[in-house]
Amino acid sequence: MAIRILLLILFVSFNFLTGASAEVPLKAAFIRDHQLWMKDGDKEIQLTTGQYVSSPQWSKDGQFIAYLAGDEKGEKTYLYIYDLKKKESYQPYPLIETSQIKWSPTSNQLAYNSGGVLSVTKTKNGRPQGFENVSLGVSDFEWFPEGKAFIVSSQSNLLPTGWEPVRLFKVPVDANLNTNKIKPFYTIQTNTTDLFAIDAAYFKWSPDGSWVSFLLTPTASWSNDSNTLSVLSSVGDHLQVIGKMLGNENWIKWAPTKNQLAFISGEGRFYVVNKNTAVTDIPTLNKRKEYTPKGYVDLDLEWLSPDEIIVARAKENKEWKEGPVPTMFTSLYVINIKSGEQKQLTFPKNNKIDNTPQVVGSTITWYRTSEKENIGDVWVKDKIVGLEHLWLKNVDSAPTFFNKK
Repeated sequence: MAIRILLLILFVSFNFLTGASAEVPLKAAFIRDHQLWMKDGDKEIQLTTGQYVSSPQWSKDGQFIAYLAGDEKGEKTYLYIYDLKKKESYQPYPLIETSQIKWSPTSNQLAYNSGGVLSVTKTKNGRPQGFENVSLGVSDFEWFPEGKAFIVSSQSNLLPTGWEPVRLFKVPVDANLNTNKIKPFYTIQTNTTDLFAIDAAYFKWSPDGSWVSFLLTPTASWSNDSNTLSVLSSVGDHLQVIGKMLGNENWIKWAPTKNQLAFISGEGRFYVVNKNTAVTDIPTLNKRKEYTPKGYVDLDLEWLSPDEIIVARAKENKEWKEGPVPTMFTSLYVINIKSGEQKQLTFPKNNKIDNTPQVVGSTITWYRTSEKENIGDVWVKDKIVGLEHLWLKNVDSAPTFFNKK
C-alpha cells in the first residue's frame, strides 16, 4: 500500500512539474496611451513618453523593438528603435520617414521602404545604426527566408495602351542601387476582365520557404472591394491564383508546419456578409474548402495547431443596406479542419467584441474591446481547455508578442 501511495505522489508531482515547465512566460510589446510599453511575465514597463507610437516589431533575438512614431494624425511616421539592453530609444539615422519596416529573419538588420527607396541598416557597436540604400522603385517587399535577398514589387504604370504587367524582382541585400545585381523574378500578365492588378503586396512565406503568398491589388477604389490572393514558387517559375478577398494582411495565414494557406475569402468592402474562412493546399490540386457556417461571417483568423484554426465570428447582417455600418460583435471559435468540428471558444458579454486571436506556444490570446471604446484589454488562456484571464488592461491595440509561433 505504501508503495502505491509513493508511486501516486511521484506521478502527480511529475505531471505538475511537466505542466508547469510547459508554460512559457509571455513577453510582448504593446501600445498604451500612444506610448510603447513592454510586458515580460508579470512586469509592465513603459518605454517611451511624448510620442505617438505604432507598429512595434521585435528583432530576431529580442534585444530591439523597432517602431514608428509621428504626429497625432499619423500623416508622417518616422523610424525609431528601442534598445532593451541600454534601455533607450534612438533613431538609426535622423528623420527616416517610412511606414514599412521589417527585421531580417536571420540577424538584427532592419529593412525599410522610404518613398520607394528600399534601405537596410548597418551595424555599429552591436546595434542597427546608419543605413545603406538597396533599390529604387519599390512598392512592397519581404525578406527571403535566408536573409540574403528581398522579393520586391514595383507598381505598374498606366500607358496609352493600358496598364503594364505587375513585375516582381529579386534584390540582394548588398545591391547598393546597382541595377546589374537586381534580377526580374516574375512578371504577372494582367487584364481588366479576370485578373486586374497594378501592384503586389503582403508577401508571406510558407513554412518550408518553397512558396510565397501575396495579394494582387487593383486601383484604389476597386481594391477596397476585391483583391486577388496568389502564390508563387520560391524559384519564380509557377504562379497560382487562389481567390478573391479584401486587402487585410492579417486575413492570410500559412499553417505552422504544412503548406496549407488559410484566408478569409469574399468580396465587398463591408464586413456584414460574404466573409468566409477557407483553407487550400499549396500547390492547389483541389478546390479550396470553406468552413464558415451559413448565416455567419469570419473576420479574423489564426492557426492553433496543424489541424485547428481560431476565427473571430459574428452573425451576418443581410438587412443592412445603407447608413452607419453596423458593428459586428465577434466571438472566437475553433475549427478542426480535419474533422469539421467547430465550437465556440470565448463568450464576451455586455456588447464586448473579441478579435485578433494570437497563439504563443500553448497560450491563446485575444483582444477584447467594445463598440464605443478606442481601447481594450488582452485576455489569455492556456490551450482550449484553460481558464481565461485578463493579461493587459487599457491598451490601444493587440500586442506584438516576442517569439510568436
